[in-house]
Amino acid sequence: MNKSLFHAIRALRANPARTVLTTLGIVIGIATVIMVLASGAGFRSLVNAQLESYGTNTLFVETRVPPTTKNRDAGAFQNDQGRAMSPVAITSLKTRDLDNINRLPNVRGSYGMVVGQKVVSYRGVEKNVLFYGASASRFDIDKGDLRLGRFYTAAEEQGAEQVAILGANLADDLFGEDNPVGKLVRLGELNFTVIGVYNARGSLGNGEDDTLFIPLRTAQKKLLGIDHLLVAIVEVDNSDLSSATAEDIRLLLRLNHGVDNPDKDDFSVATQADALDIFNTIFGGITALLIAVAAISLIVGGVGIMNIMYVIATERTAEIGLKKSLGAKNSDILREFLTEAVLVTLLGGAIGIAAGAALGFLVSVIATRSGLAWTFSVPLYAIGLAFGVSAAIGIGFGVLPARHAAKLDPIEALRYE
Repeated sequence: MNKSLFHAIRALRANPARTVLTTLGIVIGIATVIMVLASGAGFRSLVNAQLESYGTNTLFVETRVPPTTKNRDAGAFQNDQGRAMSPVAITSLKTRDLDNINRLPNVRGSYGMVVGQKVVSYRGVEKNVLFYGASASRFDIDKGDLRLGRFYTAAEEQGAEQVAILGANLADDLFGEDNPVGKLVRLGELNFTVIGVYNARGSLGNGEDDTLFIPLRTAQKKLLGIDHLLVAIVEVDNSDLSSATAEDIRLLLRLNHGVDNPDKDDFSVATQADALDIFNTIFGGITALLIAVAAISLIVGGVGIMNIMYVIATERTAEIGLKKSLGAKNSDILREFLTEAVLVTLLGGAIGIAAGAALGFLVSVIATRSGLAWTFSVPLYAIGLAFGVSAAIGIGFGVLPARHAAKLDPIEALRYE
C-alpha cells in the first residue's frame, strides 16, 4: 500500500496543472456543501436568538383562518391609507382570553399584540414601517433592552397614550446622531412622543430594529379601529410543562370561542419547540435542495476524474506493461491507479472544505455587519461528510479506469507507443 501511495503521489506531482484542473469540480462541489451547511448553522443560531428574545419559556398564540368562519373582519392589517393588507382577519382573540389564560396553572403572564403599517416621519424624513401595539406586560416577558429612555406603563396603555419606543435602525434613520427621547414623530395622522429606543436586536428582513412599539389600546382604538388581538405571547413557569399548558390554552380558547371541533380552531398555540421544528423542517428542505445542486457539481467532477484517469492509463500503457512484465500483479496496478484517484478527490475535498469555510465565514461577516445575531461555525458532520463524499467519488469514479489499466495485456502494453 505504501508503494502504491508513493507512485500515486509521484504521478500527481509530475503534472500539477492537470491535477489542479482535475480536482476543480470536486473543490467547487465540496465548497458549496460546506458553505451551505455552515450558513445553515449560522442561520439556526439567528433563529434561536430571535426565539430566545421572547424568553426561553414562552408559548405563541396566533389567530388563524379555519376552513369556514363567519367571524371575519378586514381591519387587522392596514397600510398608510387605512386599507387592509389582508382580506381576512380573525377577530375572536380578545383581551379577556388573556385574562382567562393568566389564571391557568403554570402561566406566569402574557401580553397581546396587533400589527399595522403606516408612514412614520420626522422633519421631512419618512419611512413606511410596521408598528406593533403591545400590552405593557410585554416588558416583563420580552428580553430586549433599551438603549435610551424607558418603557411605557400600564397606565399609559390603559389611557391609550400616544407614546412610542423606536427600533434601533428606525431611530438612526429618523434622528441620526440626535437623541430621539422626548421628540415627536408622526405616525399616520397622529403625533407620538418618543420615550425610548431599543438596542439593536439583529433581526431578519423588516424586523424589530425597523419598527416601533406603541401601547396596545392606542393601536387598537386610534390607529386600527379594532378590539381584537392578532397574537399573544404567554410565559410559563415550568418550560417542561409547555406542551401540557399549550393544550390547556387550546381547551380554554375553544370554550371561549364556541369551537367544538378542533379542526375549526380559529387560533393556533405553539411552543418554542414547535416553532423551531417548523423552521427546521422548512430549512431542512431548502438545505437538501442546495446540497442536491452541489451534488451535480460533484458528479461532474467525478466524471472528470474518471476521464482523466482513462487518459493517464492510456499515457502510461507502456509503463504498465513494463511493471507487469517485471512481476506486478493486476491488484498492484489496480491499487496504484485507485489510490491516485482517491488522492485527487481527497485533495479536492480538503481544498473545498477550506474554501467553503472561508465562504461561510464571509457570509457570517456580512450578516454580522448587517446587524444580525449570526454565529459562524462549521459543523463537524459537514467535514466528515465532505471527506466521505470525496473518498466515495474517488473510489466510485476511479475503479473503472483502474480496472482497465490493471487488465492490460503486458505484451500488448509493451508494444504500445
